[in-house]
Parts: sequence; C-alpha cells; structure tokens
Amino acid sequence: MSATDTRPIVRLQKVNKHFGKLHVMRDIDLDVAPGEVVVIIGASGSGKSTLIRCVNGLEPFQGGRIEVDGKYLEPNGASGKSLQAVRTEVGMVFQQFNLFPHLSIRDNVTLAPRKVRGMTRQQADATADRLLQRVGIADQADKYPGQLSGGQQQRVALARALAMEPRLMLFDEPTSALDPEMIGEVLDAMRELAKDGMTMMIVTHEMGFAREVADRVVFIHGGEIVEQGPPERVFDQPRHERTQAFLSRVLKH
Repeated sequence: MSATDTRPIVRLQKVNKHFGKLHVMRDIDLDVAPGEVVVIIGASGSGKSTLIRCVNGLEPFQGGRIEVDGKYLEPNGASGKSLQAVRTEVGMVFQQFNLFPHLSIRDNVTLAPRKVRGMTRQQADATADRLLQRVGIADQADKYPGQLSGGQQQRVALARALAMEPRLMLFDEPTSALDPEMIGEVLDAMRELAKDGMTMMIVTHEMGFAREVADRVVFIHGGEIVEQGPPERVFDQPRHERTQAFLSRVLKH
C-alpha cells in the first residue's frame, strides 16, 4: 500500500484551529505519502474530524499551512482558487450519506462529474456503473436512496466520491451512523480501495479495521498528535500514557 514516492500528497505544518476560545488543533505536523493509508484515532472531541475537514477546506484554520497535491490552503479561509482546485482532487465520505433523495442512485453518482468535470451523460453513466459494480451495488443503480439500506447508501456515497477521480480520499467516521450489521459491507469496500493503492485518511472508531488496513495510525488527544506509527506498534506497544489509556478503554470491549 505504501508508495515509494517521497513527496507527500498531504502536508500539514504547524496547523492551528480555534472554535472561539476553544483551541481544537495545536501545531499539527503531518505528512501523508501517495498510496498511504493513515487512520486517525482518538476520543470524541479530540480534533480528528476537524483535522480532515481542514484538509478539504471545509473548516478554516487559523495558523500554519496545509498543502494538498502541491496546492496550498491558507489560514482563515483565504485560499481562493486553490481551495476549489484542492476540492476537485479530494473525495470525502461523511458520517451521513448526504445523497439527493429525488435522484436515482446512478444520477447521484453522475451529477458532479457532469457538472464539474464536464463529462458527457454517456461517460458519466459508464463511470457510475463501473463504480457501483466496484462497491457491490450495481443492481441498485435505478433505485432511489430511500429504497436502500444505510450500508448501501454509504457505498453509494463512496462511489459518488470516487466518480470525481480523486487523488486523495477522506473518511469521517463513515460507519458511525450505521447499524452494526451494515458496518462490514462499507469497510469491505474501503478495504478494496486500500488494496488498489488509493491514498486515504480515515477517522474511525473501528480499531480492528484500523489495525488491518492502516499503514500508519495517528493518535490525537486534546488537539495534538500524541503518538503515531505502524498499527502493530501503536496497538500492541503504545508508548504514550494517553494512548495506553485510550486503547485500554476501547479495546477491552
């Protein structure tokens, strides 16, 4: 999964983020190499989701610099054209599916490629059918979101993000809104994406999945990166007491 290219596709340098008086990201330094799968773990409110939302320009940050595929995001939302350029290269899957209920599954997937990438209807339909096949729901293309299970809808959201041919995929707790029996089917689709070499930043509470798929696990506490390393080292031999305390809580179940 890891690439030999040494130039990071994502680079965060001394990134700080505030919500009013609350300092939610503190001098974050993080590089992500092309083809690398980085899983971000930590307690609720630690800054995990805020971090990846800053990478996609969904949240402004107040200090430092973020580089995505050679394009820079500036503090306080002052990124202009570079923000749009970053967003066209980055796909994101959220906790909620955010599908258009009045559009078919195929039309949900084809909308952005046609409007943003300028694909013809024929090109976009072919791409959608290929991606829906890839995530295991090709037979659902003509249905509407309300006719699908939560797990199926989240796989549609994944196909929709992939239809923009992103160089980087961000996942913000993509299984947290799903019933337990639906979680596996979404994780399976993400496993296949990792095997194909997609660069991924994943915020998740699924520790078994993190151990299996991640090239690197990053533990965040109080808005700071406290520890990071290969999953077997972080999970089996955590060095920081806060990592140890967090894992002892989440792994005992």
